[in-house]
Amino acid sequence: MGMANQEAIKQFQSLMDKVDEPLKNSFKNVHQGFLTETLTRFLKAREWNVAKAHKMLVDCLQWRVQNEIDNILAKPIVPTELYRSVRDTQLVGLSGYSKEGLPVIAVGVGQSTYDKASVHYYVQSHIQMNEYRDRVVLPNATKKWGRRIGTCIKVLDMTGLKLSALNQIKLLTAISTIDALNYPEKTDTYYVVNVPYIFSACWKVVKPLLQERTKKKIQVLQGSGKEELLKIMDVNSLPHFCKQRGSGSSRVVAAANGTTTTTNCYSLDHAFHQQLYNYVKQQAEQEESYSRLLKQGSVHVNFPAPDPEGAMIATRIESELHKLGDSNGFNNSFSRLQVNGM
Repeated sequence: MGMANQEAIKQFQSLMDKVDEPLKNSFKNVHQGFLTETLTRFLKAREWNVAKAHKMLVDCLQWRVQNEIDNILAKPIVPTELYRSVRDTQLVGLSGYSKEGLPVIAVGVGQSTYDKASVHYYVQSHIQMNEYRDRVVLPNATKKWGRRIGTCIKVLDMTGLKLSALNQIKLLTAISTIDALNYPEKTDTYYVVNVPYIFSACWKVVKPLLQERTKKKIQVLQGSGKEELLKIMDVNSLPHFCKQRGSGSSRVVAAANGTTTTTNCYSLDHAFHQQLYNYVKQQAEQEESYSRLLKQGSVHVNFPAPDPEGAMIATRIESELHKLGDSNGFNNSFSRLQVNGM
């Protein structure tokens, strides 16, 4: 790390020492003991501009305090069948680890429908997975591999991506904005697989809008990407959709001990989601809040406004999808998903 970067970190830390106590307390949950690494993440996200990185981090901490994010892992989505519906329509899961110890997060972009629960449940679930990743998964990986592991790999499955994806743009923009502003630089590489024409068309117009730092993180692979992905992870960590066709169903296989397990890391029956859901319920029970939550609805989180780059990308994608609809004879009567007036 160069002298200029070290000086930027020093200035940044000095500014953070002056924030109010509630923000300092929340910051502990963000950095998890890795202060310098966390400051570096926010500096990278703002091209090493200390003033902009400081504003970004303070805004993040205020968002966490105002929305009680530090306590969100004690707020389960109940009953269980509602959470199962969320998992069946918001396809995300941990399939394993890379050869370097980075968690491999699988995302079923094309087949996620987000149509079995309110928007707020999907946002709540997404934030809980982020927090569980940062507070449990990454610290455990760090301990297991004996070195700091602070990022993950994401494999994005575009199988089934259709023009109707326009219906989810508002929600996906809200989720991606939450990630960009509050969980920056947590993904090492995005691998995009099973790419249909509709993605290729959108990617062509979106790629020029991305910052060079972001472009370098995205790799669009041929087909299922299996051969390329096996260079960085073993077959047991490969997402199920890279092994066989169709990513939407839960495939159950017999284990060596005679029990059964699902190979679909999206499913609530998968070990990762069982551990996550049980962890959240245990946290709630420790706070004696589980019975109270049974009578409550979803956690409502304020969605930050998209930054200019994110807003422009969403607009371009929406425009491109409309063009594709026109060229294929569709009437563009897509239903609009409203998210807090967005």
